[in-house]
Amino acid sequence: MLSQLMVLFGFSALVLVLVYWVNRAVTLFGRLIADGHSGGIFLEFTALSLPAVVAIVLPMAGFAASVYVTNRASNDSELTVVQAAGYSPWRLARPVLAFGLIIGTMMAILTHGLVPASVAQLREREAEISGSVSARLLHEGTFLHPVSGVTFYIRDITPEGELQDVFLSDRRSPERTVTYTARAAYLLRDGDTTRLAMVSGMAQTLQEATQTLSTTNFDDLTYDISGMITADDRPGRRARQISTWELLTRTEAVAEEVNDSPGEILEEAHMRFEQPLLCVVAALIGYAALMTGGFSRFGVTKQIVGAIFLLVLLKIVESAVADPVRDRAALWPLIYVPSLLGMTITAGLLWRAASPRRPRRNAPPQEQTA
Repeated sequence: MLSQLMVLFGFSALVLVLVYWVNRAVTLFGRLIADGHSGGIFLEFTALSLPAVVAIVLPMAGFAASVYVTNRASNDSELTVVQAAGYSPWRLARPVLAFGLIIGTMMAILTHGLVPASVAQLREREAEISGSVSARLLHEGTFLHPVSGVTFYIRDITPEGELQDVFLSDRRSPERTVTYTARAAYLLRDGDTTRLAMVSGMAQTLQEATQTLSTTNFDDLTYDISGMITADDRPGRRARQISTWELLTRTEAVAEEVNDSPGEILEEAHMRFEQPLLCVVAALIGYAALMTGGFSRFGVTKQIVGAIFLLVLLKIVESAVADPVRDRAALWPLIYVPSLLGMTITAGLLWRAASPRRPRRNAPPQEQTA
């Protein structure tokens, strides 16, 4: 049974991850490619966003696998045979519990390690490319304003990297406005300095005080544009990218750093422990709900709907306890109420499934023979 659960879990997780990935990838691809970035940047950003996507789908995939395997075993009369052999619903729950613990371990690795690391790397890469030449300047046929007082335009960019028909207007000085036009231009990098080398152009200087315009033709001219494309400062940290140990041991300091309340910091930290527990609960509820149903020609649709309702109920409870914890950090134990409630519901369902069916009391009495 455990092997069947793992196979179905892998298939369900793959399908759900692909669904989430396609939805995000379409938007991400359009934004990055439109900014002039390569496909390699798109693949890098996609890889960095995958741990968070996988963490979302793990409980759903575990629940789906548990329901499917239990339903198939019931339809094939496998459960009837093993129960007739003396196996109680509690004993049959052992492989499901082991399955839930495996998923919970995967979730723990994600929530405590991979997701914070990937979020931190993703934010750093976003800050880097937001200040790159491609993101700021290399857009064909568009008037850009990389910094206040500067307008930049390129008609076309050749495959060799030549910028054709360049227009640059610098109005940052209140005393004068300088406008450059050039037939072609090239970007030159020298360490941290980036220069625009313009070829066959003209510089027009307008003195604001006297409204005097002077022009200068040039064969080549180098213009320092480092101030326009300097990468943004390193982004500040957020709670989601900070390690669990630091969230728990330096709660006040982290709250001040990320501009959150101590309750929000403790919520983030303890949710990283709660999510693996919910994976175990989701698998057990899917199994226990189906075990409560007897034989029916209509299948176990009612039990499946009931299991889904129970999961929705747990999510409602999870949302309900979040606000008190954010407002008052001392209430952080409330974070674990959904998993405790889920375990209690599972125990109740298994107790009901293990209880012997009692005959109806209103059955007509049999006539005694003399």
